[in-house]
Amino acid sequence: MRVRTVEIAVIGAGVIGLAIAHRLARAGHEVAVIDPAPPGSGASYGNAGTIADYAVLPVGTPDVLRRLPNLLFDRNSPLAIRQAALPTLAPWLLRFARQSLPGAARRNAQAIAALLADATPAWKTLATEIGGTDLLRHEGCLYLYETPAALAAAKADRETRRRLGISVELIDAATVARMEPNLPPAAGGAFFPKAIFMTDPGRMVARLARAAQRAGAVHLPATVTALQRTVKGVQIAANGLNLRARHVVIAAGAHSRPLARMAGDRVPLDTERGYHVEWDMEAPLLTRPASPTARGFYLCPMTGRLRVAGTVELGGLTAPPSPHRLVRLEEGARAIFPDLPPPDRSWMGFRPSMPDSLPVIGPSVAGGDILHAYGHGHIGLTLAPRTARLIAALIEGREPDLPLGPYLPGRFSRQVERGSSAR
Repeated sequence: MRVRTVEIAVIGAGVIGLAIAHRLARAGHEVAVIDPAPPGSGASYGNAGTIADYAVLPVGTPDVLRRLPNLLFDRNSPLAIRQAALPTLAPWLLRFARQSLPGAARRNAQAIAALLADATPAWKTLATEIGGTDLLRHEGCLYLYETPAALAAAKADRETRRRLGISVELIDAATVARMEPNLPPAAGGAFFPKAIFMTDPGRMVARLARAAQRAGAVHLPATVTALQRTVKGVQIAANGLNLRARHVVIAAGAHSRPLARMAGDRVPLDTERGYHVEWDMEAPLLTRPASPTARGFYLCPMTGRLRVAGTVELGGLTAPPSPHRLVRLEEGARAIFPDLPPPDRSWMGFRPSMPDSLPVIGPSVAGGDILHAYGHGHIGLTLAPRTARLIAALIEGREPDLPLGPYLPGRFSRQVERGSSAR
């Protein structure tokens, strides 16, 4: 089979891979995007559509660690685990518990905040470049507290976010009612005024894919089965494809761990299974995303429909959807909007999840010819243009505008762990 050569191969056609391909192709690089599925058809389509620049807190915190047994083994909790997956997940859970300790959680929050610092302007710029500004709304985002006790308990959360540079306003019940009159009474809320959201993330990612194609990036529908470094570049084997690239970017989301192993990197990546249900409607019930925080999901007003998205289920890539997770979303939505009819559709997708909630961004331990760009968890959509900028700097031999130490693929090596435990 004839070997095809390309300057840069991006493995993964989700929003991260497409943002990288778009940025590099616009800069004049030759780019191929390799993915067996249509661009943007996974988690990039099914998310809550929020550019969550306020999402600076890791999943693992001391509070979550205290409640971890109840959370994981209650099938209806916002964070749950498929029992059959427990033996496989045990090493990941041990790392997650360690990263939930106070010092680690504090460092992880600072590292997330550094990445998110310009997420909103970065997306505004990208939306302008790809013709997507009509899909952005600048209405902020609401966290809802249904009881006075929940409102009081969230004080520390708000203070932590403010220390990390996030604008958040405490609003009373009357203000919540004025902002969103269709919501039931709440004790109060937290309002993030700078947040923006997409009225159709699937359509936005489709426009990103077309813009990358117009800039010269090509999509190769194939599954990568092997990566091998040679003196002439990285050899990529795939079904029906034999490709050689000067640089390879692994951006395959939840499917990235075996690719990292091919590159010589052991990365403790696992899978969160995310769900959504949707109701078609002509007039939206809300003007902005709102999260009843105790229920662990977002109410998302999207074009022609209400999407209810959220919850975390640790369960791998192969098991079928859990019907009770979809039922829980439907019941939670009806607790807010009792008159909803049966939902029009449902969905499950895979999020790439790291035990420290930090993405993997940077060169392989074995060399900069292979770069990593995955593991963004709940904020992949948010961080797509930021990640693209960092990867482009590395490929073009420039200093990234952010120190990459906290995000490198080698951070979980024995040496890194011993160093962490000594601090």
